[in-house]
Amino acid sequence: MIELGKKLNGRYHIIGNIGSGGMANVFLAHDLILDRDVAVKVLRFDFQNDQSAIRRFQREALAASELVHPNIVSVYDVGEEAGLQYLVMEYVRGMDLKRYIQSNYPIAYPTVVDIMEQILSAVSLAHEHRIIHRDLKPQNILIDENGVVKITDFGIAIALSETSITQTNTMLGSVHYLSPEQARGSMATNQSDIYAVGIILYEILTGNVPFDGESAVTIALKHFQEEIPSVKIKDPNIPQSLENVVLHATTKDPADRYKTAEEMSQDLYTVLAANRLNEPVWQPTGLLGETKILTPITDETPMPSSFQNMEVPEEAMEPEEVPGEKEAKKKKRSKKPLFIILALLFVGLLVLGALYLLGGNGEIKIPDVSDKTEAEAIKILEDADLKVAPEKKEIPDDTIAEGKVVKTDPEANSVVKKKEVTLYISTGTKKIKMDDYTGENYKDAVDALKKNGFLESNIKFEKETSLEVDENKVIRQTPEKGEEVDPKTDTITLVYSTGPEKVVIENYAGYSYENAVFALTSLGIKESQINRVEQVSDQVEKGAVISQNPAAGTAVNPKTGKITLTVSKGSDKSTIGYYVEGSYSSAVNALIGLGFKESQITKIEEFSDYDSGIVISQSPEGGAAVDPKTGKITLTVSKGSEKVTMPDVNNSMYEEAVRKLVNAGISDSLIKQETTQSNTPVGTVISQEPSAGTKIDPKATQIKLIVSGGPDFKN
Repeated sequence: MIELGKKLNGRYHIIGNIGSGGMANVFLAHDLILDRDVAVKVLRFDFQNDQSAIRRFQREALAASELVHPNIVSVYDVGEEAGLQYLVMEYVRGMDLKRYIQSNYPIAYPTVVDIMEQILSAVSLAHEHRIIHRDLKPQNILIDENGVVKITDFGIAIALSETSITQTNTMLGSVHYLSPEQARGSMATNQSDIYAVGIILYEILTGNVPFDGESAVTIALKHFQEEIPSVKIKDPNIPQSLENVVLHATTKDPADRYKTAEEMSQDLYTVLAANRLNEPVWQPTGLLGETKILTPITDETPMPSSFQNMEVPEEAMEPEEVPGEKEAKKKKRSKKPLFIILALLFVGLLVLGALYLLGGNGEIKIPDVSDKTEAEAIKILEDADLKVAPEKKEIPDDTIAEGKVVKTDPEANSVVKKKEVTLYISTGTKKIKMDDYTGENYKDAVDALKKNGFLESNIKFEKETSLEVDENKVIRQTPEKGEEVDPKTDTITLVYSTGPEKVVIENYAGYSYENAVFALTSLGIKESQINRVEQVSDQVEKGAVISQNPAAGTAVNPKTGKITLTVSKGSDKSTIGYYVEGSYSSAVNALIGLGFKESQITKIEEFSDYDSGIVISQSPEGGAAVDPKTGKITLTVSKGSEKVTMPDVNNSMYEEAVRKLVNAGISDSLIKQETTQSNTPVGTVISQEPSAGTKIDPKATQIKLIVSGGPDFKN
């Protein structure tokens, strides 16, 4: 058992266990070189010492790797490490057909036909490469997320069947789809695969296998002893034409089955056509009364090996002969040969007589020389005493190979008097001009080619990445449009697109939107795939990319991928001006012009040396970015100066001086009087402090008035 985390060949990193089968275990791995998930199938440990099994495993794996087809799981690599034989295959995301039937039954008839057509297309290619699957069953058929069928395990069944290992375990899993000839122990043929496909079709239509039992032997016996039940028992609405395909594919005698997968596919292609829905029930040749030549059984005929060890029932044994009976039997038998001889002589005389009469009239029956070479035909005709015309005629024919005789004139088997016979020589299939399939879905192209008579086995596929051509569309074809081709023999190659290679996108944050678009279109991404989303940003300048989705480093399909670029609309805030030393009204008008409402502006008044109405300070400061919808602006406005001018009260009487000062706003409590000797009238202010005209704080400055006490005043 391989441990998870192991690296096979240093390349395939084992990351999970998918399942196991009779011969191998399957793991999910990642190809570190091509960066893709793959399925790794490892030959089981108990087979690792069987050199015969190993050789066949490798040979058949290599054969399977040659099967390049959309409906066959691709084999990428074959290898060995530390004695482990392994296959690296395409990893299919989906489910096997068994689970698909269980999950989706009942399945629409067109879907059934589509699934079967894909299976048969793959089987047809394998048979063309002389590879018989031998183990076709729903568990070996995968359906991916897009409904594409993928068959796996081509060739591995051959390796198993030819080893010294017993097949008991493998038969237990596959006996429900085992052909009668395989159940008897005979070699599997192409028609054994067709039988299995027929059983698979039965299961898709009914949801169950036709034969079941308690043991593998019981089921195997039913395959070659019992008639297959009608699918109409489960679903009476199934068209008779569709049941006929099941009957034709699963008849007991391989001679009555479809000869090829291509033949079954062609029958299935028209099975839902209106003119076929109620066609008669198909029956094998043996039931139609056709004569078959049987090999006489004599005493010397060897017994089939499958019957040599069979127990003979007692009632089937010959009883002991009574004395005297033996001689009587001999006499009785001896009369029969004489009667037969006389009858044969009589028939012979009739034939000779007829030939004599024909010859007597000079008439000759034209031999059938169709599908003979020209030389062979001439000899046969001349031996019949007929003359061959020297000039031959050439005609195309879809069934007779080029250079061989298609027909004669007169026609074969007609009775004529001696005359010249003209040979019509085949020029091969009638050639047609190749249509143009470029740009079409490759499956539609295959359908069109098949309608024109091309064999599906002659239609080859190649995959190629393309930036211009959509996925699954034909990029180019060989032969090209207009070339003459033979639908029966020529090979058609369709190169179809797997879509473009993915590109890795970079980090475009900080780019201008235009530069980011230019970088993306340089990778093959169209501008229509780029979605622009705008967003306010205080940090990123207007028009620059803020973010992107998908993130940088992501691999994107340039044809279908979608890129979203989030672009800055710039800041939604406004830059306010410097309003200090300007008038309050001017500041308010400027802010309203920026989108602010007057209710967002707060006015605070203070005394200052500035004139009244002048802005002393602001918050926020000038140059700040503020949201005009929610921001708040505070303007501190001057109420004017709080100081007063000292009045001139000199030469005023003291009481008059006090009144002037109080009227100027000076508190009388701040006025002090001082009397001094003076020749001026008593009570006259002779000086003042501060002096007249000085700016003073009317609430704090002390006022001193010097008043005259007269000339005789003494302190």
